[in-house]
Amino acid sequence: MEHLPDLPRVVQLPDGRHIYADPAPTTAYAGPNVVHQHIHQAAPDKTVQRIALGSGVGAGAVAAGVYFGPLLVAALTAMAANLAFLALLALVLGWCVHTVVKAVGSPEATAAVKNVRKGSRRRRG
Repeated sequence: MEHLPDLPRVVQLPDGRHIYADPAPTTAYAGPNVVHQHIHQAAPDKTVQRIALGSGVGAGAVAAGVYFGPLLVAALTAMAANLAFLALLALVLGWCVHTVVKAVGSPEATAAVKNVRKGSRRRRG
């Protein structure tokens, strides 16, 4: 049982309350607690840097690849999303215009208008 940590034991105070007695040793130093927080970020893609360094260019090109690479990807993605929305809008508007022109200009549409006019005259009279 020597390998187990000391568990806190319950102590009854004179007023009848129960508390845990902490078995941890107290230290004379009561300074601030230092918390070491390690923040891990995903490593950037090293392909551009390896190509740049392998071809003999300097650190400026590597830094530009690190900075402008993700920026370029974000800009191209935003442009692609805008173009996709505009293409969808053009498709819907083209379908609407096609449907209206087809319905208004066809012989079937003219016959349908005549039938509606005849039907409305019969109901009135």
